[in-house]
Amino acid sequence: MSYKLAIVGRPNVGKSTLFNRLAGRKLAIVDDTPGVTRDRRIHAARLYDLEFEVIDTAGLEQGAPETLSGRMRAQTETAIDEADLVLFMMDAKAGVLPDDRTFAEVVRRSGKPVVLVANKAEARGASGGMLEAWELGLGEPVPISAEHGQGLPDLREAIIAALGEERAFGEDEDASDEAAAEVLIGEDIADPDDETEAAYDDSKPLRIAVVGRPNAGKSTLINALIGEERLLTGPEAGITRDSISVDWDWRGRRIRLFDTAGMRRKAKVQEKLEKLSVADGLRAIRFAEIVVIVFDATIPFEKQDLQIADLIVREGRAPVIAFNKWDLIDNPQQHLAELREKTDRLLPQARGIRAVTVSAETGRGLDRLMEAIIETHKTWNRRISTGRLNRWLEGIIAHHPPPAVAGRRLKIKYITQAKTRPPGFVVSCSRPEAMPQSYVRYLVNSLRDSFDMPGVPIRLVLRASDNPFAGRARKPG
Repeated sequence: MSYKLAIVGRPNVGKSTLFNRLAGRKLAIVDDTPGVTRDRRIHAARLYDLEFEVIDTAGLEQGAPETLSGRMRAQTETAIDEADLVLFMMDAKAGVLPDDRTFAEVVRRSGKPVVLVANKAEARGASGGMLEAWELGLGEPVPISAEHGQGLPDLREAIIAALGEERAFGEDEDASDEAAAEVLIGEDIADPDDETEAAYDDSKPLRIAVVGRPNAGKSTLINALIGEERLLTGPEAGITRDSISVDWDWRGRRIRLFDTAGMRRKAKVQEKLEKLSVADGLRAIRFAEIVVIVFDATIPFEKQDLQIADLIVREGRAPVIAFNKWDLIDNPQQHLAELREKTDRLLPQARGIRAVTVSAETGRGLDRLMEAIIETHKTWNRRISTGRLNRWLEGIIAHHPPPAVAGRRLKIKYITQAKTRPPGFVVSCSRPEAMPQSYVRYLVNSLRDSFDMPGVPIRLVLRASDNPFAGRARKPG
């Protein structure tokens, strides 16, 4: 049976560094700036032969409930409630500070088993801080260095002692699922001549990333979808920093949602911390299948919105647009017509992209958004048999044959689908380097219309047909 460990403590004691160490990957953003982590992040982890889930939390800070620090503290207290064991971390180099004492009392009141972790124990002068740690009344401190990986055997022994051997060595049922979730996208077609169209498999988990400009309402949208205040939200722009994954079940379908940091124009991203946040968001896009682009309906189609959409198409992910804050629109019918016209005109590379009006605050349109996501995912996974494709190609060429280039007409021999996710096609033709891009676009748009593939990227590769006489010397006459 799996169990959860929550890492808590005041800001900048090394919680995210230990989280990354236990998770085995650099998932959480780490920086010297205090208060980098704001949301709680859960991930499968391992410490030698122990397997569990670890929760990274925001640094415990004093603040009124309505302030950002107060909301961050509420998220951390929720993590403590969810956890089976609390790792209370302090900085051995800095010693015990007043905040450590305050938050040690919060952890004690929770009644959860606690392991006191003294981080940065390799630093000069850390022994004094180790002695002070006894004052917290949380038992013997375990000296470690999360950055250098020192002291982890002692941490393992302390976890076993706190939980008991039977609980500590329980099997983690979700470990295999976690590994499977990190597979990159792209499936080759095993038999392109198979005329049967594969049925859509709705039993597989679906990975959805939610992206957009700062303050578009991404975290609020995810909270509304899952029906709980899982992610930190508020009027301040740029609250989310890490890409946080949330597991959810929608109509029996397992879904993993990725919340990402708001993406500003590249020229405005100067701080190292924001660059790390944007890089983390880009990683979430690459591992997602569907990417929901959240537009602020009151100020849609900013240049950055279009650049985000273009990036998603170039990465080969399936985009869906959510026009959020629809409850603030005064003339919805007229505004909707304008948005549809702009979507078609400004995003020709994803023609027919599904766009849904939603309000994360009121919950309006969320079911329609999820239905659009499922339909887009089906299209993104679509496979068309070679027979159907070549029957289509005959009609297309008869209606609009390839142009002549340098006095010689280009010939197209056949087409086949090589991959799905996104749909990828190979066209065999003479002189592929001479084929005009306008004719390639014509083929892609005709494919999209004829086989009902709106709004997803379509890859079309031109290849020269094999010439059996190529390279053979001509015999003298």
